[in-house]
Amino acid sequence: MRETRRSVRARVVAHTCDYCSPLAYELCSSGGLLFVRRTDRTANTPKVRETERLPDARAHRTWLDLLLGRAR
Repeated sequence: MRETRRSVRARVVAHTCDYCSPLAYELCSSGGLLFVRRTDRTANTPKVRETERLPDARAHRTWLDLLLGRAR
């Protein structure tokens, strides 16, 4: 994942609960591709990181790996 400074306009397809943990993940769609956005709210300033833009099948596999604890 790379850190991003600006918010990319994207539609959120799925997300994890941000009330349970200071880490939140979103599966986002933008320009016909998907990516995973990670927001870390453990510090005073939230840090946002995003994966590369991926085709649908690869992005959904990455999302499932993340939810199952298999992603790095």
